[in-house]
Amino acid sequence: MLVIGTGISGLSYAIKLSQKSPSTKITLICKEDLMEGNTRYAQGGIAVVSNFKKDSFKKHIQDTYIAGDCQGDLEVINFVVKEGNDRVSELIQWGTAFDTKKRNELDLVKEGGHSEKRIVHYKDHSGSEIQRALINHIKSIDSIQYFENHILVDLITDHHTKTNHQKCYGAYIISTIDQEIITITSKLTVLSTGGVGQLYEFTTNPKVATGDGLGAAYRAKVRIKGLPYIQFHPTALRSKVNGETFLITEALRGSGGHLKNQNGERFMLNYDKRGELAPRDIVSRAIAKEMLSQNENHVFLDATNIDSEEFLTHFPMIHDTCMSIGINPLKQMIPVVPAAHYSCGGITVDSKGESSLKGLFAIGECSYTGLHGANRLASNSLLESIVFAHRAALFSVQELSESKIKESFYLQIPEWDGQEYSSNQKLEKTNQLCQKLQKVMSKKVGIFKTNMGLYEASEEMKNLYQETLELYQQNKLTPKLCELRNMVSVAYLLINQAQQIKENKGVFYNNDYV
Repeated sequence: MLVIGTGISGLSYAIKLSQKSPSTKITLICKEDLMEGNTRYAQGGIAVVSNFKKDSFKKHIQDTYIAGDCQGDLEVINFVVKEGNDRVSELIQWGTAFDTKKRNELDLVKEGGHSEKRIVHYKDHSGSEIQRALINHIKSIDSIQYFENHILVDLITDHHTKTNHQKCYGAYIISTIDQEIITITSKLTVLSTGGVGQLYEFTTNPKVATGDGLGAAYRAKVRIKGLPYIQFHPTALRSKVNGETFLITEALRGSGGHLKNQNGERFMLNYDKRGELAPRDIVSRAIAKEMLSQNENHVFLDATNIDSEEFLTHFPMIHDTCMSIGINPLKQMIPVVPAAHYSCGGITVDSKGESSLKGLFAIGECSYTGLHGANRLASNSLLESIVFAHRAALFSVQELSESKIKESFYLQIPEWDGQEYSSNQKLEKTNQLCQKLQKVMSKKVGIFKTNMGLYEASEEMKNLYQETLELYQQNKLTPKLCELRNMVSVAYLLINQAQQIKENKGVFYNNDYV
């Protein structure tokens, strides 16, 4: 078994498969170290119905469907919401600590788009706590091995084997240390490679979020859907911290924080009766409009009305990060800006997580399950990950037992072909092309789009594709060139799909359709 990506999706899948099929050898591929990835940066938590006195499955299902602009798959929404409790219980069994109140009840908070408090969390860094617990558990399982500092190059398909099984047989992987490409064959392959935030200049995603799984799937002709539905998180810290964009969790607004413009005016109630807790697409567009109208590059999040002890207890990381750049959030407003946050689209999968290519699964942000529709409800992403990781693992056990391709076939799969050495000049051009791509996407394929802007972006992306293809054909494949290749592929497909959308839904907003 091969699992590419080691966030909550990949790790949960590996743990569950190891429990159900102890004899199966599982190989995990991690782009940097095991702790790095989108999961680590999730501040809010997991949306799950646990207080049945005030909340219900029906309410959560309705909130999810409405937040997705009524474009989600109700059947999928139904089973994800209802299976969430059992999956959260497993995370706790595997060592995850969630905040509790007296009598050991889970401490629940409310986020945008939710009708009740239902977010299970660990202070303001739930993702890093979940990641820590899963990594510790993974390291105790003998059947699981992992390779850190390796990147997906391409999926192995019939194109490489010259056969017609219409199946995925594993992947080619490149080391970021020695830049050598290795071949890993597998009866089943799981992509849990996260999102595409690095297509944009401002993103809450880490630097590893370059759409590697999507790029490889696109080249393998796997079905991909909904890429233009990029959710922008309304509140990211305007100043970058150590070169990264820092997210200010929605829970801070759920605790009473208010958005204010440059005049100190609270403006969200002018856009939506739910104010700061409207769905993210509405809040992000409102902030963008305020910034445009006042010709400013940020608005403010005012959390000074929140009790200091409550702030320090629930949001210690936000406090420390703001203080590190000279802002005391207990006394000063926080400059914030929308940033690319989550891809609602991805590799199309069924209810078991399998893609259109036999033997290839996709879980988490790189997948399109139908749960989110045109916009993701806050904290539903980790929920989706654990539910589909469980379902995919159960189905994988069945698939492995029914596999008809002989072991000898996998031994004949060819090694990666074509290695030439790169010059420093070529590597520098790779960096320049990445930056150019980000500028095009941010300016013309961001929160607000136009038909002309999309056309211009498409033409510019064709040029970037040709330049990238030339680098790829003439030089040894490096990790950075590998990322650029994926980013160009995903950006091109995203723009192409955006041009096919003729109405505004959820996070997709074209000014020509207003």
